[in-house]
Amino acid sequence: MDDLLKKLLDSAGVSGYEKEVSNIMYKELKKVSDEVFVDNLGSIIAKKGDGKKKIMLCAHMDEVGLVVKHINKEGYINFIKVGGIDDRILIGKEVIIKSKKGDVLGIIGAKAPHLQKEEEAKKLPKYEDMFIDIGVKTKQDALGKIEIGDSIVFNCRAGVLNDDLYFGKAVDDRVGCYVLLKVMEKLKVDAQIFAVSSVQEEVGLKGARTAAFKIAPEFAIIIDTTTAGDTPQVKETDSCWKLGEGVAITLIEAAGRGIIVNEKVKEMFISVARKNKIKFQVGILEGGMTDAAIVYMTREGIPAGVLSVPARYIHSPFGVFSIKDVEATISLTIKTIEHIIKENLF
Repeated sequence: MDDLLKKLLDSAGVSGYEKEVSNIMYKELKKVSDEVFVDNLGSIIAKKGDGKKKIMLCAHMDEVGLVVKHINKEGYINFIKVGGIDDRILIGKEVIIKSKKGDVLGIIGAKAPHLQKEEEAKKLPKYEDMFIDIGVKTKQDALGKIEIGDSIVFNCRAGVLNDDLYFGKAVDDRVGCYVLLKVMEKLKVDAQIFAVSSVQEEVGLKGARTAAFKIAPEFAIIIDTTTAGDTPQVKETDSCWKLGEGVAITLIEAAGRGIIVNEKVKEMFISVARKNKIKFQVGILEGGMTDAAIVYMTREGIPAGVLSVPARYIHSPFGVFSIKDVEATISLTIKTIEHIIKENLF
C-alpha cells in the first residue's frame, strides 16, 4: 500500500476535529500546488495554474466518529455520535480518544448479555446505553487524561486484504483525498484548478458550501466514495456498485434530495471514459449524498458531477475498496478536466 494512502487512512479527523488529517493534506497539497490556504471554516484550498477557466475539485477529509459527552463518578465515558454510525457496530470496539495530553485507549462497553433480562435482550443496542472504559476508577482519574468534547476515533490500521483490495479506517473519504492529491500532482492544463479538502461533510456538507462560494468555479467535480452492493443480502436494485469494476459515475443522489446530475455532465463523463478506455460504472443512489449536493446550488448554480470509489462497510471501523477503482477515478478526473479545457466547455 502506498505510504501516503496509508497515512491518510490511519489519521484522525472526526467532523469539526480535522486538524490531524488537515495537517497532512496541507503539507501534501503544498508539494503539488502553486498556493495553499485555509478558509474560515477550516477547509484547505489549493490552486494550480493561471488560465481563465476555474475548475473546482473537492474531497472531504472528515470522518464519522464520536465525542466525549459525560464522565461518571467511576470514570466511565458517555459519548455522542458525529455523523451516521450504526449503533450495532459499536459494542466491543477499540477506540482512541484524541486528548490534548495524548491519545487515550478505550473500549466501548455495554451491559453484558448474561446480565440482561429477556426483554432487554430482544432490543437492538443503542449508543446511549453504551460507555467507554479507559481503565480508570474515578472521574478525577479520567479528567487527568481526557476532557469533555474530546473527539474519538476507531483504533484501526490500514492494510491489504487481498491483491487489489485494501482496507482501512475513514475510507470515506480519505480515498477521495488521495485521489485529489494524485490528480493535482499529475494534472497540467491551462486553467485555474482549485483542490478543496473540505471539512464537516458528514454533518451537513458545510465545508464545501463556503469553499465553493469563495472560488465560484465554472465547473466542479466532487470525489467521494459510494456504497458497494457486492455483498450478501444486498440486492442489485439497492446498489449496483461493485469493487474492481471501475470509477462510479453517480447520476442522482438521495432519490433527488442530493444532486441530480445534468445530462450534459453525465454524457461527458461517459464519453470521456469510453474514449480513454477507463473502466466505469453508472448508478443512482436512494440514500446518501455528497458535497456535490451543496456545491451545485451555490451562488447562481455551479455545473457539477460526482466521481466515486465504491467501498464496502463505509461508516464503520473498516472500509474495503479496490485500488484499481482508485486509479480509474484518478484517470477519469484528469481526462475530464483536459476535455473541458480543450473543448472550452461550461
